[in-house]
Amino acid sequence: MRNVTILGSTGSIGVSTLDVVARHPDRFRVFALSAATRVEELAQQCRQFQPRFAVMPDAGCAERLRLRLKELAVNCEVLSGVDQLCTVAAHSEADMVMAAIVGAAGLPSSIAAAEAGKTVMLANKEALVMAGRLFMEAVHKNGATLLPIDSEHNAIFQSLPANFGDGLNKAGVRKIILTASGGPFRTRPLAELTSVTPEQACAHPNWVMGRKISVDSATMMNKGLEVIEARWLFDATPEQIEVVIHPQSIVHSMVQYLDGSVIAQLGNPDMRTPIAYALGYPERIDAGVSMLDLAKSGKLEFEAMDVDRFPCVRLAYEVLRRGGTAPAILNAANEIAVEAFLGGELAFLDVSRVIEEVLAAVPVTEAQELADVLRADMQARVAARERVALLRLQGQAAE
Repeated sequence: MRNVTILGSTGSIGVSTLDVVARHPDRFRVFALSAATRVEELAQQCRQFQPRFAVMPDAGCAERLRLRLKELAVNCEVLSGVDQLCTVAAHSEADMVMAAIVGAAGLPSSIAAAEAGKTVMLANKEALVMAGRLFMEAVHKNGATLLPIDSEHNAIFQSLPANFGDGLNKAGVRKIILTASGGPFRTRPLAELTSVTPEQACAHPNWVMGRKISVDSATMMNKGLEVIEARWLFDATPEQIEVVIHPQSIVHSMVQYLDGSVIAQLGNPDMRTPIAYALGYPERIDAGVSMLDLAKSGKLEFEAMDVDRFPCVRLAYEVLRRGGTAPAILNAANEIAVEAFLGGELAFLDVSRVIEEVLAAVPVTEAQELADVLRADMQARVAARERVALLRLQGQAAE
């Protein structure tokens, strides 16, 4: 029996993780759950899975959860505060940690789990995007096991040889190929993207995801962040990482070898597959996912990446080459821009514009410690908010 902590349990990844866990009551016990603001959803999860701890960073939400759990007669200790996320992530009784808190908010607890030597199931992209070197050092230094949850990185992990940690060239790998669906606007004329609404951007054709990651998929920043993740997960150079559009989302990613072979991982687009792979690793367990029928799937299409249509991918490669705090600046600017777009303050096409302007304005420094990363993150957020406000004023003036 393995104790599982799920950070971000009310999000799409957290809900899917609990679905897989529930299918294997003989293997897993839910040790701790966390959510940002969804009190009722977390209360119902606590009632079903009876965790020892439930964490809500906001004190007010935590108090409401305590009262609700008392009403439901659920015996669960409620903790409040951001620091408590790190506490449950590093707890001596936790065996596995699903790091699924969206955005920079998930970075400290992800690193805490790595520093505690846990099996870290990483769904939080920002831990590697913002602090890739620091995070990987924590993993190696403390003997943690790192298992990627992104469908693309999980597919690569499955397609690589066991000795890839010795170096991709030594393992016979030529390059990693990340597939991307292209999102909801892959074929829409660029001129029509000026009037895109948040609802349209969040309507992904293949995946059911949260609003922030759905917008990232529409702008393809999601893929840009995955390029940066892949660099740290697999110790790859930018030249060893390629992005290819694959609208069907059946081939989740591929590895090309020096002998010309290409090994891919295929499956129906369902996040329970990579989650189950990580939970059961190195065994394979039932995920509750429908089996792929290639005959019914029909053709599989692949297209080259168009960086003119998706400038966020270009920006990601640029910051990867710049290094230091550049990826943290990109990530922070993106979070603020996406938040503004979802709130109706920013046009869809201005998301990448804000990011590019912030990257030009905020100085890049070495990321020697976490404080350096967090400082750059804060500076980028301030700069991004300023640019959002300026663009809003310009838009009002134009009206």
